Amino acid sequence: MAYAHGVDDETQAFLLGNKGVAFGPFLYIGAKHMLTGYDHLLFLVGVIFFLYRTREIIMYISFFTIGHSLTLLFGVMADINVNAYLIDAIIALSIVYKGFDNLDGFKKFFGKQPNTKLAVLIFGLFHGFGLATKLQEFKFDKEGLFTNLLGFNLGVEIGQFLALGFVLILLGIWRRYNSYIKFSNITNTLLMAAGFVLLGYQLIGYFNS
Repeated sequence: MAYAHGVDDETQAFLLGNKGVAFGPFLYIGAKHMLTGYDHLLFLVGVIFFLYRTREIIMYISFFTIGHSLTLLFGVMADINVNAYLIDAIIALSIVYKGFDNLDGFKKFFGKQPNTKLAVLIFGLFHGFGLATKLQEFKFDKEGLFTNLLGFNLGVEIGQFLALGFVLILLGIWRRYNSYIKFSNITNTLLMAAGFVLLGYQLIGYFNS
C-alpha cells in the first residue's frame, strides 16, 4: 500500500476528507509524525551525539530544519512527485552516514572529513522531500494548502523540539558516566545497522511495489 509510510488510519481518513483550511489539525499531524518518525529521530540522534555545546546543537538542528522546511513546502506546492520508497531509502542512508561519520570513518578510510554542516543541510532536504511525498499520497484539497502546510511544518518543528529535548536529557544523564565514550563506537555502529535495516526494508518495498 502507498499509505504504508508511517501514517495511521485516523490520519489517512482526515487527510483524504479534509476541505479548506485546517491549521490546527495539520499542526497536530506534523507533531505526531515527527514524534513517531523513528528514521528522522535516529538521524538527529546521530547529529547531536557528539555535540556538547548548546550553540552547536542549535546550529546543526537549524541547518536540518531549514533543509526539510524548504523541500516540504516546495515539494507539495510545486507538486514534485518522488518515489516514497526511494526517498525513504536515502533517509535511511543518512542514518548510516551519520553513524559512519561519528566513528571517524571518513578520516580513517578516505583521509578527509566532509563538511558536516553541509551534509546535515543536504540530508535535511531529503528528509523534507520524504515528508512532502507522504502528504502528496493523499491528494487532499488544494484550498488553504499553503496555510495547512505551514501548520504541518510548525507541528514537525514542535515534535522535533519535544523529541530532541527528551533525547538530550537522556544523553545528558549518560554523559556523566565513562560508559558514554566507552560505548560510543558500539552505539554508532548500532545506529549504522539500524540505517541499513531501514534501507533494506525500503528497497524491498520499492522492488515489490
